[in-house]
Amino acid sequence: MDVYEAVASRRAVRAFTDRPVPRETLKRVLSAAAWAPSGSNIQPWHTYVVTGAPLAELKKRAGERLASGDPWDTPEYQMYPPELKSPYRERRSAFGEQRYGALGIAREDLEARQRAAAANWDCFGAPAALFCYIDKGMGSPQWADVGMYLQSIMLLLRAEGLHSCAQMSWAKYHKSVAEVLSPPDGLVLFCGMSIGHEDVTAGDARIGRAPLDETVTFVDGL
Repeated sequence: MDVYEAVASRRAVRAFTDRPVPRETLKRVLSAAAWAPSGSNIQPWHTYVVTGAPLAELKKRAGERLASGDPWDTPEYQMYPPELKSPYRERRSAFGEQRYGALGIAREDLEARQRAAAANWDCFGAPAALFCYIDKGMGSPQWADVGMYLQSIMLLLRAEGLHSCAQMSWAKYHKSVAEVLSPPDGLVLFCGMSIGHEDVTAGDARIGRAPLDETVTFVDGL
């Protein structure tokens, strides 16, 4: 698979089979992803790969909290600005319409939307998950470095015939994740990532992108 194919085929998959992902495959992906760029090569990511019983325990704890109505943990970072301006607001709204529309869920059916969202904390059935932390003292450029690292992982997973779904939603239960993973003090859970083989019977829809002239300006004198 060449780079263009990996980029074009990468998407947030939200339905996985229980087929195991070999550790050697994950080690190969993460070893290659370590070459992702970072300012002054500080490599600000701290990654945990979870499978088997520990992942089952994480899913169980998150599911129990969700079922009991336990509130989300105090946020450690702001996921979105309090008020998204145009065109970002419209893009986010369009995502919701496409995502839930593909599931046959009406905009006003909040209960069904909540049920669909709950699948986040089961990793959409994936047998492997990654949890990425960053030091609390890092700034915006280092968060960007982590993003490039995670994108590298997702593209390398495609080269291995695997799919993924990056999930900031796990940060809402960062205390439960920490209970299982025991990360050092001073780290912030940025996101989780579900990893596995896509369940092609689920009919998961791909979300579109803005046209090029809406996001890119060429300045070349032509």
